[in-house]
Amino acid sequence: MKKKADAFLLVFLLAGMLVISGCVQNEGEKPISKESPGTGKGNESMNIKSIKVSSSAFESNGTIPRKYTCDGKNISPPLEFQGIPEEAESLVLIMDDPDAPMKTFTHWIVWNIGPIAKIEEDSIPGIEGMNDFRKIGYGGPCPPSGTHRYFIRIYVLDKQFELKEGASRKELESEMIGHIIAEGELMGKYSKT
Repeated sequence: MKKKADAFLLVFLLAGMLVISGCVQNEGEKPISKESPGTGKGNESMNIKSIKVSSSAFESNGTIPRKYTCDGKNISPPLEFQGIPEEAESLVLIMDDPDAPMKTFTHWIVWNIGPIAKIEEDSIPGIEGMNDFRKIGYGGPCPPSGTHRYFIRIYVLDKQFELKEGASRKELESEMIGHIIAEGELMGKYSKT
């Protein structure tokens, strides 16, 4: 009986050591996620710069005009960026709604955007991926009820990607890990009238 108890204790201790070593090993890997678009593996030691993201269509924390939603023309808003580092190779844009009922809802993902200072209204600035409407391109705010927040995040990267049009957000975020040199965001709100 004592041998069985000792064997059980040994297995329990080994399992605990594996779990702890796995946690310690992965501590530095913070993948970009819908809830927390962090800096990704390797970027903790880098100095991630901040850029300013703005729009001539709405103020930060303001209301997104109907024109840019599913209740209007459903076109992308104009965006402007300040403070893009000289070493930038490309920009990535991710627009999502963390207030969606089931999970954070992705409205727009674009990569290989040139390191530019402005994106025009209703334009395709780079290669677009699949949004959560199951369409490639922009899908404007379209909350089922209440007021939702829409985050437009811009990531400045030190490379371009080989991803094909229609790739998923998960595929894009996986490519971004370790390549973010600056980031910024703009948040707007919208509720159906």
